[in-house]
Amino acid sequence: MKKLLKRELSIKKTFIIVLTLCLLWNCNLVAQQDGTIDYFDRQIPRKSNKEFQFIAYFYNQLVTSNFFPTNDFLRGQIIGRLYGANTTGSTDTVNTAYFEQRFLPFFIYQPKLLDGKVILRASFEIDWTWGDVAYGTGGNSGSAVSGDQVNIQTQNIEVEFIPKPGWAINLGLQRMFDTPFNPYRTVFDKMTTTAYRLMYFGTDAVGITVRKDNDFERWKAGYFQLYENNIQDKDDVVLYEFMYDRVLSPKWNLGGSMYYVRDRANGEGGPSILGQGLNSTLADYNGVFRFPFGSDDYRADVAWLGTYWGYNQELMEDDFFMTGFLNYNFGSIDLDEGDGFNETIDISGLGANLRLGYRHGHTENDIVAADIVYTTGDDDGIDDGKYSGVLTGNTWGTPASIYISSGAYILFPHGNVVNRFVSAVNDISNLGLGLTGVTLNYYKDIIPYKVNAKAGLAYAYSNVNPENGGQNIGVEFNGRISYQPKVFMNIELHAAYLSLGDFYDSPEVNAGVSERPPNPWTAFLAFKWLMF
Repeated sequence: MKKLLKRELSIKKTFIIVLTLCLLWNCNLVAQQDGTIDYFDRQIPRKSNKEFQFIAYFYNQLVTSNFFPTNDFLRGQIIGRLYGANTTGSTDTVNTAYFEQRFLPFFIYQPKLLDGKVILRASFEIDWTWGDVAYGTGGNSGSAVSGDQVNIQTQNIEVEFIPKPGWAINLGLQRMFDTPFNPYRTVFDKMTTTAYRLMYFGTDAVGITVRKDNDFERWKAGYFQLYENNIQDKDDVVLYEFMYDRVLSPKWNLGGSMYYVRDRANGEGGPSILGQGLNSTLADYNGVFRFPFGSDDYRADVAWLGTYWGYNQELMEDDFFMTGFLNYNFGSIDLDEGDGFNETIDISGLGANLRLGYRHGHTENDIVAADIVYTTGDDDGIDDGKYSGVLTGNTWGTPASIYISSGAYILFPHGNVVNRFVSAVNDISNLGLGLTGVTLNYYKDIIPYKVNAKAGLAYAYSNVNPENGGQNIGVEFNGRISYQPKVFMNIELHAAYLSLGDFYDSPEVNAGVSERPPNPWTAFLAFKWLMF
């Protein structure tokens, strides 16, 4: 009996010891998972958040067309209106053939030391035409044999502070887009199809913006120094902005904005020798209205008050989608003709847009879309002391407003460019004459997410006819086929033909020539790669 009891006690003692060891082992495993105690020499490290990120866009294209600049000094970067002051015109005797290349690197630094609440971003641009020049200094060139060109261009150098979730303060050289969305956290296509679609302001500028985003509303306020000029004088150009966007339902959103430009520069500053502002040569290049002030001083205060709306902007809630805006620009210009600022010119213009479409297939690339843009025009300049056309950022920069989402290639600007950004209607003001433009585009995924085809039609009508010319600007036919061999990598073939109207019978819009120019066309084969 005693032996039996002793045996049971031994078994219980052994069980208690084993149970205790198991509990201790389990506690050690839990402690190790919590990171408090490490018992293994070899552990699988957790993937850390990267402090440094690199994003880049590579673009290469082979282009042929029948339009090019005739000025030998403008063989590099060409921006502005076709048949305008940049000497770009079309011909039926000569065709171009050249390669272009673009590289846009983007560097992001988010130190752990600051808990991810501060982000430094820097983006640059390197463009050239194959075989242009070497051993020199200047942007948009440097690919001739041996290379060795100093050609890097700075796009952005800015810091983003995130004091609280949903808040963002951006400081420095940054995107200045007429959209309520954060340009560093939103895909570019969305910004070209919502709000004002970069038609008024779509460029880079130095300043400070404050944003607040949540699930149902967002707003931003910004200040930008467009031109400083002499630091001791009040000869600056500054821009203030405020935008508010509200989600009304899963499908609808509504927003509004106020922009204001205070111009005291009298055209001083600007790109190259063109100057900038209301009376500058830049206006002729960009296809906006050039105020005939000559060398007279002026003080301009220009404002834009607008509203915009969207239905199913993400193409996720319905097969039908729509966006649109109304934007009224107003203000005054005080002119000094030698005896003080005693003459005032009023500004009053309206711009409107409606884009709508339907998803006819299974993917977001199976759509048909129509786009209508309208701007008021002025038929007598400022003879009546009033300008009734539209003003955009193209009065102060080049290009500073870009309507590249219409689907057109020659009639309106197209985004697949490197050094030659030209079109018949380069600015929605259309030289201050006003515009009615319509585009229709059909997209179809032949092989879903692999091969896509597009056919397009575009038409533009001047609301005021130029002297000795008509109102029909022209009609364009275009097409594209795209193949995606890998994710974010595309090979595309594009082509477009523009049939010019009687608008170009006027020497006023046709570089002083009364004979209508040959119809322009272009075709290009492109390779695109967005890398992360």
